[in-house]
Amino acid sequence: MTVLLERPALREQPARTGSPRRARDPFIDILRVFGMALVVLQHWTIPVLDYDGARLTTGNALAEPGVWVVTWISQVMPLVFFAGGAANAISFGRAAHGGPQWIVTRVRRLAWPLLPLAAVWLPLPHVLMTLGVPEQPLEVGARLTGQLLWFLAVYLIAVTATPYLLRLHAAHGWRVVAVLAAAAVLTDVVRFSTGVDALGYANIVFVWLAVHQLGFLYAGGRLRLPVLMAAGGFGAAALLVAYGPYPGSMIGLPGAEMSNMAPPTLAMLAVSFGQVGLAALLRPWIVRLPLTRVLAWAGPRIMTAYLWHMPALFAVTGVVVVAMRVQTPTPGSAFWLAGWPVWFGALCLLLWPLLRWFSRFEEPPALPYGRATWATALTSAALTGGGLLALTVAGFAPGGVPFLGVIAVLGGLLLTGPRTRM
Repeated sequence: MTVLLERPALREQPARTGSPRRARDPFIDILRVFGMALVVLQHWTIPVLDYDGARLTTGNALAEPGVWVVTWISQVMPLVFFAGGAANAISFGRAAHGGPQWIVTRVRRLAWPLLPLAAVWLPLPHVLMTLGVPEQPLEVGARLTGQLLWFLAVYLIAVTATPYLLRLHAAHGWRVVAVLAAAAVLTDVVRFSTGVDALGYANIVFVWLAVHQLGFLYAGGRLRLPVLMAAGGFGAAALLVAYGPYPGSMIGLPGAEMSNMAPPTLAMLAVSFGQVGLAALLRPWIVRLPLTRVLAWAGPRIMTAYLWHMPALFAVTGVVVVAMRVQTPTPGSAFWLAGWPVWFGALCLLLWPLLRWFSRFEEPPALPYGRATWATALTSAALTGGGLLALTVAGFAPGGVPFLGVIAVLGGLLLTGPRTRM
């Protein structure tokens, strides 16, 4: 996730809207770390796993009746995009060079940590199959490892659009959010009136850029009326779920007819406004939390934790569920509650060395990078985004698509390199 993926930032107004504020704003840092911690905790907690000797089945503990309401908080993508918008506005306001150089720097920061993941996961399924690991569970793990990269692909759209969106923000403020929200409404109206679900994927842009734009408002000190945002957002979501075609859960659940996440819906946008309003309302208390040392430790490891926490889950699943045939107890039962600390502890023990080995890739190498052009920046972003999309769809399962996706990411990364010139 990449707010989750940016280093702790200074809170300041964008360069075109006022003078930078040089004091640190821990609020964005805390949202980043909170979001990552909740992503890892949720992904490690909700799987309901069973292996019958041939197939690994993956259920979801949040599919239990009534538990979906938890997802209105545990689905942290809204806070991630909000914090990402604030971080991007701050970073762009501090940039010494223009938009193209800023974009290639961000592409480099996104693409570089993917290299060790690709280096491990492109050959790993083939190696494990030759060692006799069952094919179906292995394919499940390889595909889901890549699916998590959807966020980076969408976030890259926001990064690439940031220079333009900041100009719109400076001129129109809240009206930009309103236009994006109206486009999201229209998208859902057309989608559900025509029955063509594919039309809903336009909301990947409209919903997440609207939330990203709220981060601009915060960075510029223009995010006001958090009580109204929280009440209005959650209230609108409740009405949409009660009287509209939207499910209550803000994450996709097995067997559900539709998801509020894939593609994002108007209900997700409403919950996003509610979450951002609630976070802004709680900000005076949040920034007083004694988390300085936690933030200092977690900041340089955020993206590593995001990229490698699912491989850790699959490794433990392979030993416990596939090899030992221990299935997940009924969620919420006494056995589930008693076993969860052991399960979580095993995952932490495996993730710890992964963090130590791969967190060094969070920072791209310091090379004599040249000055970028708009053509270079946009081509680099397009190649990287296309590669990420291919990996999202195919994962790292054996086949040609993952290889081509990694090649595209490498191509985008190379365009940001030292030979890039104006």
